[in-house]
Amino acid sequence: MVEVRYFAGAADAAGCAHEIFDLPGGSTLAALKAAVQQRHGSSVTDVLRVSAFLVGDDLTRDPATTLGDRVDVLPPFAGG
Repeated sequence: MVEVRYFAGAADAAGCAHEIFDLPGGSTLAALKAAVQQRHGSSVTDVLRVSAFLVGDDLTRDPATTLGDRVDVLPPFAGG
């Protein structure tokens, strides 16, 4: 089980702030992104493409990253 938390535009695209995915142990960020796209359709595709992902204490965009218990989806933030 992986808890996914969405922030800013990612939450808007997904239509929720967090949700749970039942993925096998050892799954990668690529598998999670595919599961999110399958659940939410094309509305999240562009956001996932430009987002960074906080997996444990590691900020990454590497699709081969092995998932932990929680992943935060962090789209680019606007502001000054």
